[in-house]
Amino acid sequence: MAEASGELLLGIDIGTSSSKGVLVGPDGTIRARADRPHDTSYPHPGWVEHDTETVWWQDFLALSRELTAAADGAPIAGLAVSGIGPVLLPADGDGNPLRPAILYGVDTRAGREIDELTAELGAERILERGGTPLSSQAVGPKWRWLARHEPEVFERTELFLMASSYLVHRLTGEYVLDHHSASQCDPMYDLRAADWAHDWAERVAPGITLPRLAWPSEVVGTVSAAAAKETGLPQGLPVTAGTVDAWAEAASVGVTDPGDTMVMYGTTMFLVQVLADPEPGPGLWTTRGTLPGTYSLAAGMATSGAITDWLRKLVGGDFADLVARAAEVPAGSRGLLMLPYFAGERTPLFDPDARGVLAGLTTAHGLGELYRACLEGIAYGVRHNLEAMAASGGTARRLVAVGGGTQGGLWTQIVSDVTGAEQQVPRETVGAAFGDALLAAMAVGLEPDPAGWNPVAGTVTPGAEATAVYERFYPRYRELYPSTVDIAHFLAAEQHAADS
Repeated sequence: MAEASGELLLGIDIGTSSSKGVLVGPDGTIRARADRPHDTSYPHPGWVEHDTETVWWQDFLALSRELTAAADGAPIAGLAVSGIGPVLLPADGDGNPLRPAILYGVDTRAGREIDELTAELGAERILERGGTPLSSQAVGPKWRWLARHEPEVFERTELFLMASSYLVHRLTGEYVLDHHSASQCDPMYDLRAADWAHDWAERVAPGITLPRLAWPSEVVGTVSAAAAKETGLPQGLPVTAGTVDAWAEAASVGVTDPGDTMVMYGTTMFLVQVLADPEPGPGLWTTRGTLPGTYSLAAGMATSGAITDWLRKLVGGDFADLVARAAEVPAGSRGLLMLPYFAGERTPLFDPDARGVLAGLTTAHGLGELYRACLEGIAYGVRHNLEAMAASGGTARRLVAVGGGTQGGLWTQIVSDVTGAEQQVPRETVGAAFGDALLAAMAVGLEPDPAGWNPVAGTVTPGAEATAVYERFYPRYRELYPSTVDIAHFLAAEQHAADS
């Protein structure tokens, strides 16, 4: 750790439903925090978008001004930004957006294009070259959707941006994308070569100028005079390439070495594991890591906290009461088993038409059993994803729990009991903005120690008795999806027809 000085680091993250920023000292002490909620647009079924001016830029302006004022004259040494990703924002040659940004895997409009590109390029070749099968998370199919459905926009497009690269371009004038974000632009990036797959990129998005590539902790430019005047940031402030929010959050809790695994408890459950050399498999996202020379395996469940919130709203209760009730229920929820696929499932199933299932329900079950079954179903999904990671060459040597769901302790305890693994809980779980500040510190040469930046505050240890119960239940959980998938798909089709 470098000696503490008066210099501060600024990190700002653009999330799906809110943006957050922090001002941090070089020792990892948070000096100021700020957040700003915003709207997400759902213009059609399966479409999820952000208006970049009113969401990304206005949020950034508000946060940067508030945090710069909080510095109270102390020098700011560096800035890093992160955001939702991968997303597709088509822009003209000056970087002006031509339509709202098409968001990451929650936007499912490009199903036809996923199938087309997989057939054209070959599923095995896509996996071998890019590390990840094409899904709603991939950027490439969304490019083809744009060319097919909005040709007038596509014809005017010269550049493409994501949340972090849009902010970098607007602040510095540089057109750059970090390697991790690029590695989620399947099938446009060559994972092993750490470069654009230029032939496939031209096939998917002909005529588009690809951004130069950099690492998230690399300084790529400085704040221009015009941006300084608009944002309140000092002119000449170094700006890093930035990255996707989940990877910045992983950095914030020291998930930087092979075997380190972040388990993010939020509206969705997200896992990021660092590894030195992947074996890409069909059920995960294999990407470049945050730091040079690293790779990562990523897994994401479509719903987790969204289910607990659904149940809370359904019964008109509050989380404290539901957690208290669930804590009184023994492991196994007195014979209940839930599939948490309430919005389809991402990894390792890649099945947007999977649906939630609650098996074993009787009139003897109450709210406590229902809420605990929700938490257990999500925990079984975490275990399923960890097993998929192990099959792709990963080893979860250290689990670090982050996110709002770590509060209270019951959810993290159930995950440890189901997986049989300890989880470390860091001092700060503020999220991606805190990781951005760490990347900024690295970029400007302050040499922070990621572990010392955010030390472990506690450890969740599995309980032998509960783990033994879950060892009996988990195989039944794995059987429940294939046993009900045909019915789930029939019901999903009926739901799609009703929505159209």
